[in-house]
Amino acid sequence: MKLVVTVIHDRDKHRTMDGLRSAGFKFTQVASTGGFLREGNVTLLIGTEDDELETLLSLVREGCKTREQYVNLLPPDTSQVGAFIPSPVKVLVGGAIAFVLDVERFERF
Repeated sequence: MKLVVTVIHDRDKHRTMDGLRSAGFKFTQVASTGGFLREGNVTLLIGTEDDELETLLSLVREGCKTREQYVNLLPPDTSQVGAFIPSPVKVLVGGAIAFVLDVERFERF
């Protein structure tokens, strides 16, 4: 058995969670916040049998897409009056991160 800890961008969460539910996967949702852009994420804790792991990961891949977004390097309140403000920078956002962990024991109460 595996525990998949998946961090998903807010824009991708509904599509991904709907796909997982439709395929019969159960999960626990935990709200989280990204460190770099401080945007909303959701962390899903998903238990699955070893033979269903690739199906689960393919559903996450289908539901989560990366996209380009322009961000300012410095928030406006941190720069001094008259200081040079750099142009926004293009970064990739979205997608998902999945950590697959072996589960030694599982019990449902």
